[in-house]
Amino acid sequence: MKFCSECAAPVILQIPADDTRLRHVCPACGTIHYQNPKMVVGSIPVWESAGVTSVLLCRRAIEPRYGYWTLPAGFMENNETTGQAAERETAEEAGANIALHELFSILNVPHVHQVHLFYRATLLDLDYLAGTESLEVALFTEKEIPWDEIAFPTVGHTLKFFFEDLARVRQGGRYELHAHDIFKSMRAPAQDFTAKANDPLAGS
Repeated sequence: MKFCSECAAPVILQIPADDTRLRHVCPACGTIHYQNPKMVVGSIPVWESAGVTSVLLCRRAIEPRYGYWTLPAGFMENNETTGQAAERETAEEAGANIALHELFSILNVPHVHQVHLFYRATLLDLDYLAGTESLEVALFTEKEIPWDEIAFPTVGHTLKFFFEDLARVRQGGRYELHAHDIFKSMRAPAQDFTAKANDPLAGS
């Protein structure tokens, strides 16, 4: 940030009184510009057929990670709930109709100032179609997922959490709410999305 959105004067970085963090402060009008994390919200659209569970993934038509596979997700808009954001992004990126279930994963990506949320969802039909931000959309079983072509660690971890929970559900267990932190300090192999607390994968 270079200029004040209130008066257009140049801003400076300083720690305001009674604060502990550097902020962009306007010396002309005194406005303190606070910057907060962005919310990325998506879904895990699931299709069940003959006892086989598949997840709908989108192959990205935009940067970053053009050509890589992801769950339908995107930035939350003003005046919508997180659930509404998940439904909207799923419709926009995958053209899919879903029944939204509970919040499944919360992933903090502090070095890019983002929090990613994913909801479990059930596909209501198979009338999905790639949106403008997707090259294609397709259903994958756990074994079919191209793990080395997953776009972002948040998506990879969420998929691993989901299939691990699914195995427990089939044995009488239940789905859990997963909270996970992703750091940039080192990058694990692209296919290694083992569910470990504070796993230092590069963020999305």
